[in-house]
Amino acid sequence: MSSPDVPWTLSRDQFNLARVTRLKAEVTVAVVIPAKNEAATIGGVLDAVQVHTDLVDELVVINDFSVDDTPTVSAHHGARVVNLTGSSGKGEAMRAGLSATTSELVVFLDADVLNTTSDFVGRLIQPLLERTEIELVKGYYERPLHNMPTGGGRVNELAARPILSLLYPGLGEIRQPLAGETAGRRSAFEAITLEKAYGVEIALLIDIARKFGVHSLAQVDLGVRRHRNRPLEELRPMSMDVLRAALKRYSVRLPPQI
Repeated sequence: MSSPDVPWTLSRDQFNLARVTRLKAEVTVAVVIPAKNEAATIGGVLDAVQVHTDLVDELVVINDFSVDDTPTVSAHHGARVVNLTGSSGKGEAMRAGLSATTSELVVFLDADVLNTTSDFVGRLIQPLLERTEIELVKGYYERPLHNMPTGGGRVNELAARPILSLLYPGLGEIRQPLAGETAGRRSAFEAITLEKAYGVEIALLIDIARKFGVHSLAQVDLGVRRHRNRPLEELRPMSMDVLRAALKRYSVRLPPQI
């Protein structure tokens, strides 16, 4: 990476819905939500997205082999449902979302968030609308853990941020590198290859920074993000995917399976 630039950070008070709406009139925006067995929460996420209908041209849920009512609930709440084929996984679902849409800007949101708000999409696309050099935007937020106000995002704090700080100058400034709330230019997503599974988010940051420079990244404050906290034993496979993707891009040779 050629330059330890610092990503552009937007605080909550820098959001300007009127300006975003005016600038959005010049481009198209797709919102893509990968979902696997999220019938309990996907409806609320979709309802929040559709409060500002003038910001969204395409709304797609990628159904990742759900065995619950995720597809039915998604369709009922106004989304076009695309069923994932082939392999399952976060990266695979994001690739399918790109293939299923045509808009110039693409926003990815998580389906399991309990408090998605109507300004998530506007905040995420604001840097892309205001600065032509920005290619990728990440959300950041406070992560409650159970009844505590902070402490969530354990893979983020214990795996993703440390390895980025050690190996990739500038990327350690990204507060939530694994955030599912991500927006970018279609041209940027198409200029790289999205990683498989849970390694997709950290790989996306590294690949975009290498391709366009750290100055092409931005992060925006989304407040507090509440979702179900996974048991610690479920976080180990996620951590391995994250570390594998980062180390592979640093030319560390790893066995196919660890």
